[in-house]
Amino acid sequence: MKLPRRRFLQLAAGGAAVPMAARFAFAQSYPTRPIHWIVSFAAGGPNDIVARIVGQFLSDRLGQQVVVENKGGAGGNVGMEAVLSAAPDGYTMGFVAPNNAINATMYDRLPYDFLRDSAPVGGMMLLTNVMVVHPDVPAKTVPEFIAYAKSIRA
Repeated sequence: MKLPRRRFLQLAAGGAAVPMAARFAFAQSYPTRPIHWIVSFAAGGPNDIVARIVGQFLSDRLGQQVVVENKGGAGGNVGMEAVLSAAPDGYTMGFVAPNNAINATMYDRLPYDFLRDSAPVGGMMLLTNVMVVHPDVPAKTVPEFIAYAKSIRA
């Protein structure tokens, strides 16, 4: 394809002007208003305590208040819906726990798709989960418990 000389010169001038335009773009400072951190659990629990400690750390470093809001209910779905329906402007974040991923398998219709609508930012806690059963249950390991549960379901 052969370009007419005038068109070539227009494209060349436009290409040369692009670096000049980038000099006039100014980055916005962040944050310019309080950040809301929604915790899908009741106040006073381990997730709330960690969020408040980390929230204070972030407030000190960012120079803007991090407000921890507890929105418990429906196994964490109420709080997660509030996070995922907020404007995607970086001023609302959620405290995610294993229940948020589990709820996707337990509830037929959630108003959001947890994997599609959320993005991980960082990990803060390592949780140890323990499975406890009544002493009359013959299972001593998780595979034994699964086999036992399948046998009584049949």
